[in-house]
Amino acid sequence: MKLVETAIPDVKLIEPKVFGDQRGFFMETFRTDWFKQHCANVDFVQDNHSKSSHGILRGLHYQLEHTQGKLVRVTAGKVFDVAVDMRKSSNTFGQWVGYELSAENARQLWVPAGFAHGFYVMSESAEFVYKCTDYYHPQSEVSLAYDDTSLNITWPFSSASNNANQFAKPSTSDKDASGFSFNEAPTFE
Repeated sequence: MKLVETAIPDVKLIEPKVFGDQRGFFMETFRTDWFKQHCANVDFVQDNHSKSSHGILRGLHYQLEHTQGKLVRVTAGKVFDVAVDMRKSSNTFGQWVGYELSAENARQLWVPAGFAHGFYVMSESAEFVYKCTDYYHPQSEVSLAYDDTSLNITWPFSSASNNANQFAKPSTSDKDASGFSFNEAPTFE
């Protein structure tokens, strides 16, 4: 596996080696010793798998208790995946990174605890798989507004019409549509 440094040093982009021929392909998607040496000394306790249609935006989510680190990847389709640093003591507090993850490029993104995370589906549909370092705890989940102007995330939204300057609003849950602005959102120390 190849490790790619990002603009936020704690967030890591991982590019597995894919071995393929006319029969198909093989790739190693996770190995504990490699991950602990190159990314973070954490243990994963829960795996999740979701499927979403084109134009769906899930996030930006984080948990104040039972805070989760996430190792994410796409097994079908393509998404734009974003991590926002919510740690006040960090040099990159309030900064974000975003990467295209797809079944084709096989990339994975390590999003440590203390980050808000979300993704936008760019393909007809996408299947998203992620490993978590703590269990889902809905009582402590927070949604950060995906369109907060102080974050200025450049989501690759699809055009709403033939006018290239108009973009369709993504489809979100009610909770995500009313997420906190960055300036009002709870943070980590």
